[in-house]
Amino acid sequence: MGSEAIGALGLGLLLLLMVLRVPVALTMLVVGVVGFAQIISWDAAIAQLKTVPVEVLSNYSFSAVPMFIFMGVLAAHSGMAGKLFHSTRVICGGWKGGLAIAAVGSCGVFSAISGSSLATASTMTRVALPEMERYGYNRGLATGALAAGGTLGIMIPPSIALLIYAILTEQSVGDMFMAGLVPGLMGLVMYALTVSVVMRLRPSMAVAGEPTAWKEKLASLGGLVPFFAVFLVMILGIYFGAFTPTEGASVGAFATLLYALVKGLRGAELWRSVQETLALSAVVFFMLVGAETLGYFISVSRISFSISDMLFAAELSPFVVVLCILLLYFVLGMFMDSIAMLVITVPVVFPIIQSLGIDPVWFGIITVLTVELGLITPPVGMNVFVIKAMAPHVGLGEIFRGVAPFIVSDFVRLALLIAFPVLTTLFLI
Repeated sequence: MGSEAIGALGLGLLLLLMVLRVPVALTMLVVGVVGFAQIISWDAAIAQLKTVPVEVLSNYSFSAVPMFIFMGVLAAHSGMAGKLFHSTRVICGGWKGGLAIAAVGSCGVFSAISGSSLATASTMTRVALPEMERYGYNRGLATGALAAGGTLGIMIPPSIALLIYAILTEQSVGDMFMAGLVPGLMGLVMYALTVSVVMRLRPSMAVAGEPTAWKEKLASLGGLVPFFAVFLVMILGIYFGAFTPTEGASVGAFATLLYALVKGLRGAELWRSVQETLALSAVVFFMLVGAETLGYFISVSRISFSISDMLFAAELSPFVVVLCILLLYFVLGMFMDSIAMLVITVPVVFPIIQSLGIDPVWFGIITVLTVELGLITPPVGMNVFVIKAMAPHVGLGEIFRGVAPFIVSDFVRLALLIAFPVLTTLFLI
């Protein structure tokens, strides 16, 4: 059996094991090791199994992952998220659908130091949903806004997904973060506009919040200061070369820790934050070890190059190829976690993108945005299920109906980024 056939068989086995609910990281590891052994040798596969975990766990760039996770966990446990929502709620006071817009805005700001969509969705649901329900908001609109707002964590820098894409494809992490800034802000603005459109079409879904004076609005900006301070220090430091993205993650984590300590985070809560960070980091690193092992197998099988040759023989334009890949991501996103999807597919599709001469930074942004769409689309939208877990009294159907207008908004944003690639390269040096 040729190496390409073994590669295709391995990818088929990968999908089968995932359908059987075998953990994604273990699936990638097993398929990678067995496939590599069939093409090269078992001795080489065992040697690789010994060296790959060491390579991944000792990779300096990957040390930013636990730092970003720690920042988000500290922000959730220190009360920063509650103050953030209070501030955005006062700023949006008196607006029709103001609490939903405030929830989306809070998700966007929280994303700036969280880096995780699931962490953003769960934290802001805990803070914002009870308030929206208290004011009589339609539960579908309330949970839909939170599910969509949570996806901003995968795009607004610092983003764990962008970091992992950059490392897997050997792109500049700083370039990926800067490229994600405009698309992330576009998402924040377009989600707020989506709430306004829904309010115009169906005014009964929400009521106007309590009006607030301009003096109150200005005073409430204090709740945003910690987030913007940490965000600006990291982003400006990376942009102007004061430190690397990995060093920026450490700076941000240290600044967030200082704030949490000043605000009284002590003892059990601090230890709980550390434990949560370690648990989440272990999951991510296990997936990265599996992805690296699978990547070696895909490389020696040369299946990516075979697919590239088929595409060239079919004389498809690069634009059509990109659309096909995005369609694949959209379908996979209905069933898989975003990070798992990236680490499984990027080693396969990236050589194809390189062979077509497509800008890898632009492709990374539209890929992550398509993955982001998968977090809120049925049947398995991860953000939707996180919110369902936080609010068991709300039906899944209600949440999916509430998130539908935001899915339309995301398709519009994706179309704009495909039509105008300059939106992703605006801040690149």
